[in-house]
Amino acid sequence: MPAPEETQSSRPVLGHVNLMVDTLIANANLNDLQAIVRATLATSPPSTASTFTAAARRHLARANATATPRPGTLFSRQGAQADGPWGPTTELPTVLARSRMLYGAGMGVAAIAVLTGLVQDAAAIRWVEDSPLEDLLATIDADITQAIQSAKEEYDAGRISVETAKEVCDTLRAALLDNREKVRGWGGDFPFERALSGVELWKL
Repeated sequence: MPAPEETQSSRPVLGHVNLMVDTLIANANLNDLQAIVRATLATSPPSTASTFTAAARRHLARANATATPRPGTLFSRQGAQADGPWGPTTELPTVLARSRMLYGAGMGVAAIAVLTGLVQDAAAIRWVEDSPLEDLLATIDADITQAIQSAKEEYDAGRISVETAKEVCDTLRAALLDNREKVRGWGGDFPFERALSGVELWKL
């Protein structure tokens, strides 16, 4: 008996569906997209999150998100006077957001490399206790700690070699120790204690 003829209406309209989804993505605002992605990942099998982060890693690699910041571009004197208080430049939030994308996508080693440049820049500045800048440095300390955890998972998954992990960690450790020495030199409190502890505890 011949199979029934497939009508136009019974076929899945994949091209139309894809076009509609693309239209949604192109026109949704950031908050809507974040809500949609979170809901999708929360209600999907774990493999969906793995596919999502793998796609994110490919995109970030193509977008050169792993580039380290140029030295001396993350902090500057604030106000008109040359001896004004130190504060973040407009570049710093962008660098922080990029590092968070990296370690959130499972590219912890690349995030550490980006954040190391921030630690190196912070060695040249001063701040006062309980200031917004001190709070910002505490946030950066937490970011480095998160990046180290992400790098450990990246290493355990076999996506980086022990040589690469060791080189990046050694560079970060050296930057942290130099920062601590500089800060102690002017009587300040070292702002990256958790980060230094985290990198010291990772035995490679």
